[in-house]
Amino acid sequence: MSVIGADLGGTNFRAGRVDNGALVQSAAAAIDGGASMDKVLEELYRLIDQAAVPGLEGIGVGCPSLVDLAEGVIYDTTNIPSWKEVPLKSLLEKRYSVPVRVDNDANCFAVGEKYFGKAKEFSSAVGLIMGTGLGSGLILNDHLYSGRNCGAGEFGMLPYLNGNFEDYCSGRFFKSQGTSGKEMFALARSGDAAALALFEEFGGHVGELVKTILYALDPELIVFGGSVSQAHKFFFPAMKDAMSSFAFTRAVGRLRLEVSEIENIAILGAAALCYDSKAGGTL
Repeated sequence: MSVIGADLGGTNFRAGRVDNGALVQSAAAAIDGGASMDKVLEELYRLIDQAAVPGLEGIGVGCPSLVDLAEGVIYDTTNIPSWKEVPLKSLLEKRYSVPVRVDNDANCFAVGEKYFGKAKEFSSAVGLIMGTGLGSGLILNDHLYSGRNCGAGEFGMLPYLNGNFEDYCSGRFFKSQGTSGKEMFALARSGDAAALALFEEFGGHVGELVKTILYALDPELIVFGGSVSQAHKFFFPAMKDAMSSFAFTRAVGRLRLEVSEIENIAILGAAALCYDSKAGGTL
């Protein structure tokens, strides 16, 4: 199966061709956030053109946006102000004459882990992207579940303490402390006591998030991705301590907790939208 995965990241477009489960060609280009809708589209077309070959079976696109999944329309793309309402699915299908699937980037992360990463052997999983914010995607009954409005599993938006989980379980937590996750990670690796204590506090909040996910979905696996997850060894112990108060101890004992190790997960996750559709997944 030959498909193209394309990602509309924070600052770059990335696109690549996946042949029989392997990324064989990829390219990236900076996004001109101030450009017109058509100009930005032309840059996306240019990247996809580089990867397109005869016999192409589909294109998957991940974007930091709300998506009308049935129509493939993306709304208010975070990093491209001119993309207020773009019928991306129909535009790409008209140009390339192959089926196109469009979804948000957190859902692409989850389905990418299902087809290429840590979630391969599990029928239910939650993917958590812990970066500047907190994104999440769901695998249920072996397939991606995005919900009617592309908003299923947005645990970061659930109220928690004086805000929501995103405020306490992403880079926002460190920013609220007047620092950054990157800076604290470097200090923690050098043994800095204050940084280690801050990660311990962070881990406690993540443990409360994991318990919420368990109560809501009881998945087999939670896989962590994003820049903050790279510091997992500094917050996983406190996270697991917080999880010890979960009411159903057997569920905690059986839950798998993993950290993504996939390179180019954004491209592979977008391509996995096509794999999931081919395997019988629904919008």
